[in-house]
Amino acid sequence: MTAPQRKVAIVTASDSGIGSRCAEMLAEQGFDIGITWRSDEEGAQRTARRVEETGQRAETIQLDLADPPEGGKVLQQLIDKLGRIDVLVNNAGANFKADFMDVTWEDWRKTFSVVMRRAINAPISVR
Repeated sequence: MTAPQRKVAIVTASDSGIGSRCAEMLAEQGFDIGITWRSDEEGAQRTARRVEETGQRAETIQLDLADPPEGGKVLQQLIDKLGRIDVLVNNAGANFKADFMDVTWEDWRKTFSVVMRRAINAPISVR
């Protein structure tokens, strides 16, 4: 008899905030977790430790979805490490640090463009 395959989820930008909590909640539901980070490796390691405390496996990797071909390669490396993917939580985004009334239309345009590229690149990369 073969052992049942473990469920696997990848949560982009799971180094902090909503992504980190999503990773923890999925681990509590029995998922092994792929954790990605762009600039906060320490945060990704904290998330990984919390996932592992649930008894689930955690793998971390740096990912920047602003570069679609490279982002796709990185996601495939993570899928290969974990053996499969069942769930993708596409949490990666972008923001700017300014008071709302100080944000220009150009800031909004750039941020929207980055967020949309990242929202589209991850699902395309893992299909």
